[in-house]
Amino acid sequence: MEKDAKEALQVTKEIVVKFIETSRVSPTNFAEIFPSVYRVVLETITRPGGPATGSPAPGRAAKNAAKSAGEQGE
Repeated sequence: MEKDAKEALQVTKEIVVKFIETSRVSPTNFAEIFPSVYRVVLETITRPGGPATGSPAPGRAAKNAAKSAGEQGE
């Protein structure tokens, strides 16, 4: 597995675990949510030009996105 895919998988795992802890993801919708989150994280990490200048590292950006998504659902 290449480096970007491996990093995206780790970040996705952390995001989905956080969603599980906040009851946003359950065993019934896990199979639907995980691939969607993975795809967004991988696209963000590998987009042309890389992360925008001055933005957090990809792992931190994904964690912040997860936090924001969790706040929107409240």
